[in-house]
Amino acid sequence: MRHGAATVLAAVVLTTAGTALAGCQRGLSTGAGGPVAGPSGVGCPATLARAKVDVQQAEQATTAWSGPTSGPGAVPGKSIVYVAQTMTNPGVAGVARGVTEAATIMGWSVRVIDGQGTPAGIQAALGQAVNLGPSGIVIGGFDPGLTSQQVAQAGTAHIPLIGWHAVAAPGPSTNPPLFSNITTDVGDVARLSADWVIAESNGNAGAVVFTDDSVPFARTKSQLIKDELATCPGVRLLAYENIPIPDATSRTPQEVSALLARFQGQWTHSVAINDLYFADAAPALRAAGRPGDAAPYNIGAGDGDPSAFQRINSRQFQAATVPEPLTAQGWQIVDEFNRAFAGQPASGYVAPVHIATAANSGGATSWDPSGYREAYRTIWGR
Repeated sequence: MRHGAATVLAAVVLTTAGTALAGCQRGLSTGAGGPVAGPSGVGCPATLARAKVDVQQAEQATTAWSGPTSGPGAVPGKSIVYVAQTMTNPGVAGVARGVTEAATIMGWSVRVIDGQGTPAGIQAALGQAVNLGPSGIVIGGFDPGLTSQQVAQAGTAHIPLIGWHAVAAPGPSTNPPLFSNITTDVGDVARLSADWVIAESNGNAGAVVFTDDSVPFARTKSQLIKDELATCPGVRLLAYENIPIPDATSRTPQEVSALLARFQGQWTHSVAINDLYFADAAPALRAAGRPGDAAPYNIGAGDGDPSAFQRINSRQFQAATVPEPLTAQGWQIVDEFNRAFAGQPASGYVAPVHIATAANSGGATSWDPSGYREAYRTIWGR
């Protein structure tokens, strides 16, 4: 994992941002419906117009199943080991539950091994998984490059590997060798989370990005978020907080307190590569006297776990999330393994990207495409 304090922009950039702030009316205020922004489109009218359209489309409910409708019937008698980066990561844990649920339908056995969020722990967990000799192994939310020796051992043993957020792109991978990698399109997730900030602020924001640069998938996502925010000159990146997910509980409250002291009213919006940062930010924001439905307005660029939905629905220090369909992705992992066991190629399915808010969640605590259970059970004959 990475070391050191969170990185912030150079003082000269902050000075420039402060000067720009002094010359522009921000006008952010609290409202029951969420952010209320200042003058529209200052600095990026074309980008703002596009962002608003994209966000509006992503907030629509997905009603039709767009995934696979054909494939091999259930291959019996298989076993899966799910190696988790850390089960304290709600996204990793949520997918593990989906895998277990779907594998039970198939009549397969599942074992979860927790890597405890450290390179040594993950290496040991994957090594243990290979030694168990299962039919397949899930790379659950960590960089396979950390475990190249164990990945090679799995290849020698002809154990197929399927990743969840293991590499940046969805689908099969040759380096590292993954039968498939399950994720929404990271570019779309990053773009839409940044577009939400642009749209909700009407192109005028002081933003903070929270990430974990030790995970290549997260590092790619946060860089794409920064790139999209930069398309609107009225949105200034105040800080880039590099906090390892396993350290989030201990470090995030301190970093948030420091950000509040440093930027005060300049900090209006945040984007995090994982919703859990806002669970850990809430105590510091509350202690500073910030209302739950006031700035900074926060959006998670994954993973959409139940606690994130609870914060969103109660308007407590999180306004939106771009959720991964965690349970459905667990079912997809099982379907992809079934295709591998049957000697068929990966499905190529990538789940649609969605933005969840209090206005469109209907009080739900998760989001998954509709119809996936019925579709997969029909394919499997289960």
